[in-house]
Amino acid sequence: MSFLAQLLLAFALGPLLMPDSPASSDEQAHSPLSKVAAITISFWIIKVLSTGMGETASDFLAHRLGPLPAVGLTGSVFVVALALQLRAKRYAAPLYWFAVIMVSVFGTLAADAVHVGFGVPYWTSTLGFLLALGVIFTLWQRSEGTLSIHSVTTRRREVFYWAAVLATFALGTAAGDFTARTLGLGWLASGLVFAALMALPVLLRVRLKFSPVLAFWWAYVITRPVGASFADWMAVPHSQGGLGWGTGIVTLGLSALILVFVLASAIHKSRFAVQGEALAPTE
Repeated sequence: MSFLAQLLLAFALGPLLMPDSPASSDEQAHSPLSKVAAITISFWIIKVLSTGMGETASDFLAHRLGPLPAVGLTGSVFVVALALQLRAKRYAAPLYWFAVIMVSVFGTLAADAVHVGFGVPYWTSTLGFLLALGVIFTLWQRSEGTLSIHSVTTRRREVFYWAAVLATFALGTAAGDFTARTLGLGWLASGLVFAALMALPVLLRVRLKFSPVLAFWWAYVITRPVGASFADWMAVPHSQGGLGWGTGIVTLGLSALILVFVLASAIHKSRFAVQGEALAPTE
């Protein structure tokens, strides 16, 4: 298993280590045509909040509706959210984060269904989703010559991006369950471990000039078990080492925080655009 895990990890990360093509070398700055949110502190805050909200919302729906109806319902909403995002002409914070949230909820239910419905061990599903992510990255790199999210300016690149996002959520879900349940670390300890792993690329970036593309996708994958582990810790009962707040309350609380940050992000972007137009030279 150890050798297989190393082999799949090398396969998944291989495309991230490849240099960008000459055509994409100037795409390191965030393009105004990109339909992906700019990478700021608020981006990572909303991302972590959305992963936690997706975890508790999926648990809430699975217990209330049953696993299969919950997968069907969230899958349908996910398709609608993604269709709205793909049809949009430019980046819109509410549409983008609505799609991310539905990826989080649906991806979590789908990943849990692999274990609960088919009895696949968490370590097996973790390696399986890692392999799927590696395939997506390989196809994306070969097709576009770059995996930088700053260059997501075409429909094809956007499809690759959302396929990778879905795979990262499923991978993070399986990995988080593996450490918390299979390894027995529990939710709080798992959250702390993954939080430390998430910060690792920052240190490597400063010390070793770590690839910014690899650093981004590394952190993007790790945010999933970080947010989910802390959300589970808040939701599960005291008998399971949690705070016992319940999945419903935690879901509502995280949803409210997401709404505040998304609205603040949209307002800030709108004000910035207005100021830019005001400062633009007139003919």
